[in-house]
Amino acid sequence: MASNSMSSYGSGSWTVKQNKAFERALAIYDKDTPDRWHNVARAVGGKTPEEAKRQYDLLVRDIESIENGHVPFPDYKTTVDSNNRGRVRDEEKRMRNMRLQ
Repeated sequence: MASNSMSSYGSGSWTVKQNKAFERALAIYDKDTPDRWHNVARAVGGKTPEEAKRQYDLLVRDIESIENGHVPFPDYKTTVDSNNRGRVRDEEKRMRNMRLQ
C-alpha cells in the first residue's frame, strides 16, 4: 500500500492507534450500518464523520491502485529453505491475485 494517497493514510493527523481503531471499526460497521461514519469516527476518537469517510475513500483508492497494478508488488527477500520455497511462491501468487470484496 504505497500510492500518493496511501502516504496520507497512516500519517499526518492520523496516528497508528487511530488507524488501527479505524480498521477495527470498518470491520464492525459495514456499509449497511445506519450512521456508519458517525460510529466509525466515535470508535476512532478525535475524528469527525467526514474525516472518517475521507480516510475510507483514500483507503479504497489505494486498494484500487494496488489491484490495478499501479503499485509494484514488493520483491521480498526470503530466507526459507528449499522445502518451503514452493509454499512461499504460492503465497506470493495468492497475494498478487487478492481483490477487494
